[in-house]
Amino acid sequence: MNKVEAEFSNLVKAFRKRHMGKGPREIRTTFCKYWAICEMEGNLSPVEKFIASGTDGKQVLRNARTEMVKDMYRNHPPVEMEQLLGAKFIELFVDIDLDKDFGMSIFVFDQNIQSKFS
Repeated sequence: MNKVEAEFSNLVKAFRKRHMGKGPREIRTTFCKYWAICEMEGNLSPVEKFIASGTDGKQVLRNARTEMVKDMYRNHPPVEMEQLLGAKFIELFVDIDLDKDFGMSIFVFDQNIQSKFS
């Protein structure tokens, strides 16, 4: 990770902690063209781990961890990320593997951030 990718990771962690009460334990960010790809480990709280152990809990939690996270960024645009990159946030793709407690978020911006910061 270069310095800007590391700063972006810190912003993602702080944003999630501020809006969800907990951020991931570890984030690695890679810029690829218009995308900031974040690999995240240690996302789940103890309560979420308990919910995931139930029969229908995994599906409920997976929906919450994907759709609600996307809604969070729509309702609270990541201004700090835009300022860091000098690019406008367009869209977010999110997925999580609850068994591994590993998530991926792909932030899409309106400019080629890889060429700006490589």
